[in-house]
Amino acid sequence: NAATPLGLKAMQELQSLNKQKDTATDAMIMFLILNASGLCFIPISIMMYRAQAGAVNPTDIFLPILLATFISTFVGIVALCLKQRIRLADPVLLGWLVGMGGIIAFIVWLFAGMDGARVERYSGFIANFLLFSVIIMFLCAGLRKRINMYETFIKGARDGFKTAVTIIPYLVAILVAIGMFRASGAMTYLTQWTTSAVAFCGLDTGWVEALPTALMKPLSGSGSRGMMIDLMAAHGPDAFVSRVSAAIQGSTDTMFYVLAVYFGSVGVRKTRYAVGYALLADVAGSVAGVLAAYIFFG
Repeated sequence: NAATPLGLKAMQELQSLNKQKDTATDAMIMFLILNASGLCFIPISIMMYRAQAGAVNPTDIFLPILLATFISTFVGIVALCLKQRIRLADPVLLGWLVGMGGIIAFIVWLFAGMDGARVERYSGFIANFLLFSVIIMFLCAGLRKRINMYETFIKGARDGFKTAVTIIPYLVAILVAIGMFRASGAMTYLTQWTTSAVAFCGLDTGWVEALPTALMKPLSGSGSRGMMIDLMAAHGPDAFVSRVSAAIQGSTDTMFYVLAVYFGSVGVRKTRYAVGYALLADVAGSVAGVLAAYIFFG
């Protein structure tokens, strides 16, 4: 919610450089994939839902989510670089990838030896500190440039309302599609077929009940969150399938929602290959979430 206004503003700036206003540029698609893959350092909301459900250690999902969300973002960036013929050895790109990997490795090293109470305390502090720091940075930048921040805030709020009205049709379309998919019963049948196929291959089916979370995640953040909560209510928050669902929930953002809102806000209709690569990042995050759950809890 805090990132969306900044993302919409960035998309509008990218659109100002776009020569074909109805077609997404390579830069727009890269920006969308970064948002859809949803790199999440501190999954506070998921920890909160686990705590409300009575989990013994609500923060034990922290490291699996961190690994899953990093793999999702990494796969999305690398795949797009290959598609857009961007050199992976480019110093700037390499610096970002190595930098992100270093940050993830440091966080894993930092939190791996902590007990649940300390992980919860420090992760909450870091998340709040980062959010507060962003606000302070904006204020300091405004003072440095001698900007009337109150008037700028009012103008931004006015523009934000106009943007919200603009994206309403796209939100209605995606919500109707989600409602039809859930009401049709297709989710139940797909889960049953997947369970049968996995069992036929002789593999463990313990994760399959979390599949609806993975399928709903690209469509609806609230829908996938509801399915995660339903699993915790049915099996308990510390059940393996509940932890798998939490890892999947935190691995990526709501892909179709991000694409509909961001492209809709600037009037882009031809998204080119954005959907395919966003789905690739989403699938990579879900698979990584399942594997991470097996590594930590299996």
